[in-house]
Amino acid sequence: MRVAIAQIDMGFENKEYAMGICAQLMAEAKEKGVDFIVFPEMTLPGFTLNPETYGEDRQNSKTIAFFQEEAKKNGVAVCFGLPVYEDGVSTNHCIILDENGEQLVDYAKIHPFSFGAEAEHYVGGNELFFCEVKGVPVSPLICYDLRFPEPFQVLSEKSKVITVIASWPTARREHWMTLLKARAIENQCFIIGVNRSGDGGGLSYNGDSMVVSPLGEVLAHMDGGNGISVVDIDLSEADAYRASFPVKADRKPELYHSLWKQHHAE
Repeated sequence: MRVAIAQIDMGFENKEYAMGICAQLMAEAKEKGVDFIVFPEMTLPGFTLNPETYGEDRQNSKTIAFFQEEAKKNGVAVCFGLPVYEDGVSTNHCIILDENGEQLVDYAKIHPFSFGAEAEHYVGGNELFFCEVKGVPVSPLICYDLRFPEPFQVLSEKSKVITVIASWPTARREHWMTLLKARAIENQCFIIGVNRSGDGGGLSYNGDSMVVSPLGEVLAHMDGGNGISVVDIDLSEADAYRASFPVKADRKPELYHSLWKQHHAE
């Protein structure tokens, strides 16, 4: 599968501006024969703490309609972020559409970033999702989720590719890059981490979008700015590595769970 990481400086709370950037990168992805393009968290407004203003109802979402049209026009599957505001409740979503604009996944971020006040404005989700993009098993997570290894272990039982869309500030960029590699290695899967660049909401973002192989090899890495980086990933690499070094066969999730319960009961 040919993947494009689409790193953008979308500014802040200016959806029309961001749409123009995304449309250009979708067209470029088509020219380069990309199967699947991945954009950052809250792709059009940037990481906003004003969901009442910039969140959308999914039934009438201009953002979803925009990416559906771009996916169909360019024949490229797409992963993007969307703040949702419905019935007075805000959630932070990652949506994956196929190359025909059909929705494959709608994931609500499980871990709102309490340190950055996200949890004061958004409610966490409680489901994990699996889908197939061009026959490749893929699952989405969002930004702060990266610090929690448990969902990755669950998802990587089925999915060989996990996307992490983010608004990860420059101040903690070493954590971002290290954790992307760690999640790839410990789950023996491809990790596609796409971060924004530029400035927005009083924060600076360096980008550092990456594709990491199941062996921990960085297949693509972008510094700041707008653009795409294209890489071909071979799913058989994950299968072969898991067969030759079967770490997952030695995991003991039932024991871990019982130990956790025992510890918290004391």
